[in-house]
Amino acid sequence: MDCIFCKIVNKEIKSDIIFENENLVGFNDINPVAPTHILFVPRKHIDRLDNVESEDIKLIGELIFQAKEYAKKIGLNNSGYRLVFNTGKDAGQAVFHIHLHLIGGRLMSWPPG
Repeated sequence: MDCIFCKIVNKEIKSDIIFENENLVGFNDINPVAPTHILFVPRKHIDRLDNVESEDIKLIGELIFQAKEYAKKIGLNNSGYRLVFNTGKDAGQAVFHIHLHLIGGRLMSWPPG
């Protein structure tokens, strides 16, 4: 499989990994849109959120939980942060391996784009 996130998760490509456990890896986005922009990626390859199966529910919950815990750890919970899944090309998904964006450290407007 030629997936850049699979290669990062498997440490075939070097990345600035800031979080890791048996199910997930978190690393700094190479094109950040805010002072804090971290991607939380499951080790299991799932190309889009549309393809999450019932057996993946716990994994998706863990993505959200760990992103929230990391936001709290670095103090973003005081000022606020955004968690985002982009699903499909029109939504801005550039890498087809699901990932949760943790974005914060600046004032964000709505709608986002």
